Amino acid sequence: MATPAVATVTPKLMRGLDPGALIPDNLETKRILTVLDKMIDKLELSSMIPCVTESLDKFADILGPEGTTSLMEHQKLSKEMEHLRAEDPWYSLSLQEQLKGSTRNVLRLLLPNPAVYQVLKRQALVRESPAKGFIKALKEFRNLVLERLMTSPEEEEEKLRFLKATSFQIKENTETITALEAELAATAQTREEEADWKDNVIKDLQTSIQDLPQDSKTIIQQMKEEGEKQQKEELQASQARCAGLQQDIQELGARLNALVLEHRASEMALRKAEYEEIQASYEEEKAQLSLLMEKRDFLLPEYSQIEEERRILQEKKEQASRELAIMTRAAIRIQAFWRGYLIRSIFKSKLKKKGKGKGKGKKAKK
Repeated sequence: MATPAVATVTPKLMRGLDPGALIPDNLETKRILTVLDKMIDKLELSSMIPCVTESLDKFADILGPEGTTSLMEHQKLSKEMEHLRAEDPWYSLSLQEQLKGSTRNVLRLLLPNPAVYQVLKRQALVRESPAKGFIKALKEFRNLVLERLMTSPEEEEEKLRFLKATSFQIKENTETITALEAELAATAQTREEEADWKDNVIKDLQTSIQDLPQDSKTIIQQMKEEGEKQQKEELQASQARCAGLQQDIQELGARLNALVLEHRASEMALRKAEYEEIQASYEEEKAQLSLLMEKRDFLLPEYSQIEEERRILQEKKEQASRELAIMTRAAIRIQAFWRGYLIRSIFKSKLKKKGKGKGKGKKAKK
């Protein structure tokens, strides 16, 4: 029987198969994951609120007066909601909105309090939460979103080809096993039918023996023994064939299990290689960031000094500009005053000369 071909596994194939080892490489992916992580945290904390309300005395010192009061109000609304649901399935929408607002207020108080959050997470491991299944599904959805965001179209296509090849191999092995099992069942059925037929023949012969003369009993006994011998031989041959078929089925099953284990081992190895590659890249970027931070710390005082010198120089320039403007305005005013003075002086001298000329004319007439 031919051994089924094994699907080829490349290092690029298993990239992104382990969401826990993936590191977001762009801002948009980080934002999406942040929204999902915050949603999961809020949902987990919401499922833990009954633990807090049942043990308010334990958390009173950590929560403070405001937190304790808010949780007491929330517990009161929850009890009213349960009572109203028991009496009337169409419970008040107003009470629903109050309970929603109370839940948001409690989350606002509990989320910034890491002490309460850690204690509640430890209790949640012991106590089964009704929302545990939904939270688990949401986390799986988050990992699926991360895997899809971190998987390129080429990697997705290669992964689909690999899964298709693996599924085809498993389907082939399953079909082979099914065919062998059907053949084994048919062989067993044939063997039973042959045994029944021979039993009937023997019974007929035994019935005929009673009617035959004594000398024919020896012949009949020989035929019976020969038939039983032949039946035994055929039974042994059938059993040997069934054992061979069973062994073939076991070998195919073992090969199928080995193939699955080999695929799992390859997947784990590739995930580990991918993680180590990302970790090395992260360490390199971290070292570069550290070097840049050192350079920044070294250049920061010099930059501050240059900025201070620039500021002082700018202040001096502004002061010089102000002084120049003042001096310019003063010069303009002085020039204007001087021009006015000259014009007035010239005008006065002309008036004096004109006055003297008239006085001389009068004296001459007299």
